[in-house]
Amino acid sequence: MIKTLGIVEIHAPQQHDPPRCRLGGKPLIEWVVRRANDSSLLGGVVVAAGEGPVCRKLAALVPSDVPVFHSAAPDALRRFWDAAHQFDAEAVVRISGDNAFIDPVLIDRLITIAGTEPLDYIGYCSRDGRPAVESPLGVFAEWMTTRALRRAERRASDPCDRSQVTRHIYSHPDEFRVLLIPVPVPLDRDDVRLTIGSQEDWEHAQEILEALGPEQLDWQGIARLLHHQPGMRKRMAVLNRAAARA
Repeated sequence: MIKTLGIVEIHAPQQHDPPRCRLGGKPLIEWVVRRANDSSLLGGVVVAAGEGPVCRKLAALVPSDVPVFHSAAPDALRRFWDAAHQFDAEAVVRISGDNAFIDPVLIDRLITIAGTEPLDYIGYCSRDGRPAVESPLGVFAEWMTTRALRRAERRASDPCDRSQVTRHIYSHPDEFRVLLIPVPVPLDRDDVRLTIGSQEDWEHAQEILEALGPEQLDWQGIARLLHHQPGMRKRMAVLNRAAARA
């Protein structure tokens, strides 16, 4: 049994058009997988994907040393559970496949905390209490036990809970032992956007990579860079407001 498995979720193929979605010469999915593999505490990393032709095309871009699990299940929650069950993991860390700047140190922090007290779910939250997974910050993962994941898969009936893997867990603290830890203050602001969902997001990601280089993409370095880029932050704020209204 794997103690803690990282699962990179391919969940929004329209954001991963293979011909153009590359960072540092690598496809986005490879970029995310490699950054996840930089975690010191994960017991392994796999990719979970659907069975459709677009997911198949994307899965072909995953490095050959990383397993890919395809599930024909109709919703993301069931697909994610299928992957966790397939690899016999005690706990899993969910990593969104469109979070190019996922931070391995922040992944390790979740796993370290999980070893100190009995919990079902650990995630990050903004100062307003909103789970970071619902924000456009784009550097955070989530930890959960596979037992909690299985319980959520059996009980969740809301379509939103089925399409967003962890929503049923963190929104039911009466059923699950949930811990939300604060987002680092330098990132907890409305004018930071590091997820990738539009062409302008891609342009920002490329600018950040070019400015810092692939070896300096920790969250602290990104926060320092953005602090000195008011123009980019202004555009990120506009994109965040537009996404919130959508």
